[in-house]
Amino acid sequence: MAVVKSTSKQLDLLARLMRAEAEGDGQLGMLLVGNVGVNRVLADCLDFRNIRNLEEMVFQRPGGFVATTESYFYQRAREQDRNLARRVINGERFSPGERSLWFFNPGGDCPPQWYNQWNTGRFKTHCFYSPTVADCPSV
Repeated sequence: MAVVKSTSKQLDLLARLMRAEAEGDGQLGMLLVGNVGVNRVLADCLDFRNIRNLEEMVFQRPGGFVATTESYFYQRAREQDRNLARRVINGERFSPGERSLWFFNPGGDCPPQWYNQWNTGRFKTHCFYSPTVADCPSV
């Protein structure tokens, strides 16, 4: 059962975002990006108080995803990417992205904090950051 509601269009948006942000990190990297996206929809805290669906999450400004400004993001979603997006929409969680609301590629070591959020781990090129339970109990 889905943890966030989605339309076919929103599923494609999430699939395209996951591919554009992390295809180079393989399927698990893409799933981790998907975890962050779903977490942002579920969160009712911090920068995500007004995000209520996948489309709002993908195109959030400010604070959205850099990939949405690149032409690669606008290519058609592939079925394999849709399948990965379905997995995170249906609630699958992967470490270190289970509670993460942010990730980035630092081009080196992961800083211990990013925008006052603590590093929860790294997967290949991306560092993941999660809020404290006090800051964001809904994630």
